[in-house]
Amino acid sequence: MTGRRRPTLPHPFRTTKIRALCAALAGVPLLAGCGTLPGTSDNSRQPVTVMTWAPVGTNATNQPGMPAMAKAFARWVNNAGGVDGHQLRIVTCNERNTASGAAACAREAVDKDVAAVVGSYSQFGQQFLAPLEGASIPYLGGYGLTDEEFSSFVSYPVNGGQATLLAGNGRQLSAGCEKTALVRPDTIAGLDLPSLLDAGLAQGRRPATFDIRAPEDATDYTKQAEKARDDAEDGGCVTTQLGDRTETFFDSYRRLPYDGRDIKLSSVIGSVDQPLVDSTGGKKGPLEGALVTGWYPESSSAAWGPMRDVIDKEAFGDNSIDPDSTGVQTTWIAYTALKKVIESIDDDTVTARKIMNALSRGVTVDTGGLTPPLRWRYEDMLGAPGFPRIVNSDVTFQVVRQGRLVAQRKGFVDVGKILAGTDVSS
Repeated sequence: MTGRRRPTLPHPFRTTKIRALCAALAGVPLLAGCGTLPGTSDNSRQPVTVMTWAPVGTNATNQPGMPAMAKAFARWVNNAGGVDGHQLRIVTCNERNTASGAAACAREAVDKDVAAVVGSYSQFGQQFLAPLEGASIPYLGGYGLTDEEFSSFVSYPVNGGQATLLAGNGRQLSAGCEKTALVRPDTIAGLDLPSLLDAGLAQGRRPATFDIRAPEDATDYTKQAEKARDDAEDGGCVTTQLGDRTETFFDSYRRLPYDGRDIKLSSVIGSVDQPLVDSTGGKKGPLEGALVTGWYPESSSAAWGPMRDVIDKEAFGDNSIDPDSTGVQTTWIAYTALKKVIESIDDDTVTARKIMNALSRGVTVDTGGLTPPLRWRYEDMLGAPGFPRIVNSDVTFQVVRQGRLVAQRKGFVDVGKILAGTDVSS
């Protein structure tokens, strides 16, 4: 036959009769014809399993809120029928802040055939991306701590990583700092930080930073604090990026004998956030007046309202989820992107390959003002040396006033041109 069969549409009266009959005979087993009504879901869409990993319970930086936020997001969408009909299943892994832990989490992702690794945190990019690349599993919306996240073909970042933060911090400090001292971890992840900060400082014709290395798991930073203050001199700035140990550094700095010099403190989001400001004394603490560079709007922004609503509804009482935490915020944005990608696929099964194809073809993600619209086509990428896959080079300038992190200036600041002229690829 060459003719086309006319589609049969459900008649409103007939559909009503079927529903009434099914309701009346609901207790009859195996009632033929009452399992699925025309136009309703037949439950043929398969669950989508993804993984989120982060370090928990370690002596360095910990991010327990990231896997907890992933689970809360899954409960939220699953209670509403899933993502485009797919139930979202979350596998979590403790990365333990070690290279072996990161590799083990990646291998587990491969073994469990997850469709993506989403909203995760690790400083060991080489160790976790190699297994994902071998299995072609996308890494969507990682924290952005490593250079490899901005060069691997399976990585799809939602922020500009440490590169944009440091370049942005340099630009922010160049407006008022005669000299700058940087206290940063003596790790592989910390190697590029000075040159990135210098690139931002150069925008304001400021000299290169004084690079002060520090162990990332120390219990005291008096030696580094003294050197940073001496290097910055009067009218200078001390900026630090030590993750969870940033609080320890500022405690050591606060204990230095007062010498009358006017030195401003600074950092980047992830090392300083609202919980740290609160725990160090708020408006009476050492961070009052500190300059902070972030990826996203300040925590008080109305743009975070949907995330806070989900946390209140699905994770009320879970103290590991702090809506002011950058890790939690990044995870929310990453899962927002995942939701949009799955919806764009519109298929009964969602695989790692289909997710990568959708991302590479140019699905656009609107994050409600938390970032610019995100898209990962080749032509959308910055192509900066060392960080070619950055698609979001925007940062925000914030300041601690009256114990709260607030916007120093409205809107985003694009540091893409700064990065494009910075070669840290070696």
